[in-house]
Amino acid sequence: MATTEATAPDPSADGRVGDPVPEVRHDTFTVGLHLAAPASAVFEAFADTSIRRRWHKLPGRHASYEHDFAVGGGETASSVFPIPDAPPERLAYESRYLDITPDSRIVYTYTARVDDVPRWTSLVTVELRPEAAGTQLRWVEQVAFLTASAEPDHDLPHLRGATRLRLNGLAAALKPDPGRAG
Repeated sequence: MATTEATAPDPSADGRVGDPVPEVRHDTFTVGLHLAAPASAVFEAFADTSIRRRWHKLPGRHASYEHDFAVGGGETASSVFPIPDAPPERLAYESRYLDITPDSRIVYTYTARVDDVPRWTSLVTVELRPEAAGTQLRWVEQVAFLTASAEPDHDLPHLRGATRLRLNGLAAALKPDPGRAG
């Protein structure tokens, strides 16, 4: 019978000997938004892939997208974002749904990558509260910035602003489109 001897891993094998591990910065932000649509329609805008694609997408070209709205399912998306006088950035997004309560709550995690480097990962809770004139949406995001950008003080404001813009897109996607039947 052969025996194996445990060997300590070679720390130089990955080429990172002495490289400092970047510090992870944690932040939380909340965005509220009143939507002039019932909670069921807002929920459907998260669940229905054709509606979701109208407001939830990565900027850039050469986009790919898959969506499975179920607990354990998630989204994957990628695109190439052109930058003047610089190489384009390859953007990627991957999420996993943890909790889905119809017309009420969606909880999921996601990771954002730029040029294959994980920049941040988040836990997002979306709550939908019916109101007389529509729905109050509450978006709470707990983010861990894994790799800071060139301007780390701008990372959280950039993410919060991008979330606000995305939710403005959600509001637009919920408005009736006279060009669509149904």
